[in-house]
Amino acid sequence: MAMNIKKGDTVVVLSGKDKGKQGKVLGTVPSELKVVVEGINMVTCHVKPRRQGEEGGIVRREAAIASSKVQVVCPKCSKPTRVAHKVEGDKKSRVCKHCGAEL
Repeated sequence: MAMNIKKGDTVVVLSGKDKGKQGKVLGTVPSELKVVVEGINMVTCHVKPRRQGEEGGIVRREAAIASSKVQVVCPKCSKPTRVAHKVEGDKKSRVCKHCGAEL
């Protein structure tokens, strides 16, 4: 199964504790079909100081979320949309299902 979400896309969360929130994709994990979204699925990590002078403590950061739980937001019509693919010659591009704009 292929992922239609790329780094830099704006996405909206469809289910879970962060349902309805929007954020920018910081990274993807294609092997696990997961994405890391800015400000979504925050977890607390206990960080140990590794070098002298470095501080440890409790840090909040984003954890990966299943790519099936997020949907790309079209930059033109600003609606959450499924991604269609358009092939022109040897170039394949992602297209909004609502307005037809390139993503």
